Amino acid sequence: MKSILIKDTTREEREEIVQQALRGSCSSTCEFCSGCDIRGGSRVETIYQPYIDGIKEISEINAEYTAPFVR
Repeated sequence: MKSILIKDTTREEREEIVQQALRGSCSSTCEFCSGCDIRGGSRVETIYQPYIDGIKEISEINAEYTAPFVR
């Protein structure tokens, strides 16, 4: 399995990683879909934009997102 760390991927690869992960959790395509809206109407893929941009790893984003739900 290929690494998904920022240092091991290009921007294009990170975009595809996010899209594949989202497609895997839904039977629909993301374009024009509002089924995954989160936190005040944002699209779910927007929470992964810092990963696509090379700012934060997926694990950091997931930890931040789930933190309010973990005791």
